[in-house]
Amino acid sequence: MARKNKTNKSVRKRIKVTGTGKLKYSKVGRRHLNAHMTAKRKRQLRTAGVIEGRPSVLKKYKIALGLL
Repeated sequence: MARKNKTNKSVRKRIKVTGTGKLKYSKVGRRHLNAHMTAKRKRQLRTAGVIEGRPSVLKKYKIALGLL
């Protein structure tokens, strides 16, 4: 009997799906040890990253999220 795939909970906590189907994630390197970073680097890490234009990666994450 066929059943649905379970959502991968660790992926669900890290990645959100935008309205257009792109995947949005928080960049790494912001938790601690930031004193040596320039203000520019910390500001760049604040913006969300977007996964787009890589069909194989998008498919892998969408399967893990239970969207496919």
